[in-house]
Amino acid sequence: MKIAFVGKGGSGKTTLSSLFIRHLANAAAPVVAVDADINQHLGAALGLDEDEAAALPAMGAHLPSIKQYLRGSNPRIASVDAMIKTTPPGEGSRLLRIREDNPVHETCARPLRLDGGEVRLMVTGTFTEADLGVACYHSKVGAVELYLNHLVDGPDEYVVVDMTAGSDSFASGLFTRFDMTFLVAEPTRRGVSVYRQYKEYARDFGVALRVVGNKVQSRDDVDFLRDEVGDDLLVTVGHSDWVRAMEKGRAGPFDALEPENRAALRALREAADATYAHRDWDRYTRQMVHFHLRNAESWGNAKTGADLAAQVDPDFVLSEAASRPAALPQSV
Repeated sequence: MKIAFVGKGGSGKTTLSSLFIRHLANAAAPVVAVDADINQHLGAALGLDEDEAAALPAMGAHLPSIKQYLRGSNPRIASVDAMIKTTPPGEGSRLLRIREDNPVHETCARPLRLDGGEVRLMVTGTFTEADLGVACYHSKVGAVELYLNHLVDGPDEYVVVDMTAGSDSFASGLFTRFDMTFLVAEPTRRGVSVYRQYKEYARDFGVALRVVGNKVQSRDDVDFLRDEVGDDLLVTVGHSDWVRAMEKGRAGPFDALEPENRAALRALREAADATYAHRDWDRYTRQMVHFHLRNAESWGNAKTGADLAAQVDPDFVLSEAASRPAALPQSV
């Protein structure tokens, strides 16, 4: 299951995504956690200190080798240089699975032990001094889009992505790559503004969107959110002494999280799991191709000097029944 946490800056999406990751790990579920925010805070929210978080390998820095691995023997992709962030898989492409050890995980993911289980943590990487003024952050997030485009995932296994703040994910097809998107909103007008953007942009793409009300202090806060987002409001979360201690580096066992907040996390998992019955791999693949063709026409063809529409394999549908990848090289 592929799950995104989105919201405006300061809404608490990183905190809530980290709590959800801990909740899944506590249930011994297989989890890949991805920090796709330009402000990389997920590692710290999961208990890493500054040096440990800074030492995580950046997916963006390994983008050429990730492309090389995913390309496999796909005859429609002439070279790594001809691959862009939206390049879809086809016959001969290498696919990824959450539970497996593959070169992408070995190079870009680091195991992180949490209460009750272990997760794989990956990060897109921050802007470097060399990037300032000349690079777009979406080039780094492109590694996440390629990862999801080649991922074959099933029930009871999870990729949880802490997305960049606001509506930046709409700059590509990344917003369509998830089974469930949880939008974290504070009970303020600014807090629900990103919800309106997401709702409008996602309406035509079948994006499953539910709202998590955060920093809720009163019944009036709940009523405000219900008036603004209606039935999309799934749960609300208030103050947490456990979270406050965690933010100070003094968190106790995860089982000590307040019962009402543990119940909210269970509701999130139940909502995400319920989408599996409605999963449509054909639509997922069509949307992948749709955004690839749009990006190809807009900038990809000019950048690569190739007709990227030719990369689309009309007979290929990504699904759990897709063939196993080719033999794995030692590294990417």
